[in-house]
Amino acid sequence: MGVLILILVPMKAQETWFAEYAESHQNKVNQKIHYICVPAIFFSMVGLLVSIPNSFIQNTLHFHHPIFGNWAALTLLVLLIFYARLSFKTFTLMFVFSILCLYGTYYLSNMAPLFMSSLIIFVMAWIGQFYGHKVEGKKPSFLKDIQFLLIGPAWVFEKMTRT
Repeated sequence: MGVLILILVPMKAQETWFAEYAESHQNKVNQKIHYICVPAIFFSMVGLLVSIPNSFIQNTLHFHHPIFGNWAALTLLVLLIFYARLSFKTFTLMFVFSILCLYGTYYLSNMAPLFMSSLIIFVMAWIGQFYGHKVEGKKPSFLKDIQFLLIGPAWVFEKMTRT
């Protein structure tokens, strides 16, 4: 329900989101940590969502697919609406990364227990994030507004692809 509220609430312009996010991400060390940890957190969240039993999707929706027939894919579809409202480029970057995460978690699940692997990645990446903010000397943006948890990946990929 919370995700739907984020999508339906009037949004700030992408530039406004990015400017606010950038305020607590000026330090180069913190930025480099974010380039690694933010995608890792996103990936781990996909892995955790894929780990949720998907019998409802398979039995009720009659959708059986090893990569897309899970709660992560369903959640990502909703989140992509949020990113589409920011910009086409952001939507495209997040769509590609979302697909890579779904495939990556599929292959990871064939090599190791997905839930535990995702949980370890999640915890380690958050430790990195909080260390980066300690170096920065500023609190993480999501403490101000939870929507920054969705802005973080978009900001990282925007900075990585800026020409």
